[in-house]
Amino acid sequence: MGDRSKTLEKIEIKEDTSKLNEIVLYNDDVNTFDHVIETLIYACDHTPEQAEQCSLIVHYNGKCTVKTGEYDDLKPRCSILLDAGLNAEII
Repeated sequence: MGDRSKTLEKIEIKEDTSKLNEIVLYNDDVNTFDHVIETLIYACDHTPEQAEQCSLIVHYNGKCTVKTGEYDDLKPRCSILLDAGLNAEII
């Protein structure tokens, strides 16, 4: 029985340590679909189609995640939504 040399392969695993947050938009009985859509396009860089889909989800489900990212990016976006009279929070 001869010596067998074993080759060990080092595998590097990188973990994404940055925590992603979400802006959740909530339904209300005050804002129009057009206002919500325009605000999402402006504040969250949505396409018109994305904004319309989110407005429908909010209307029928009561809430919808409208943007995911790092907190520092989401905070000013959420402020724009709140300043426009929408109900939103970062979770």
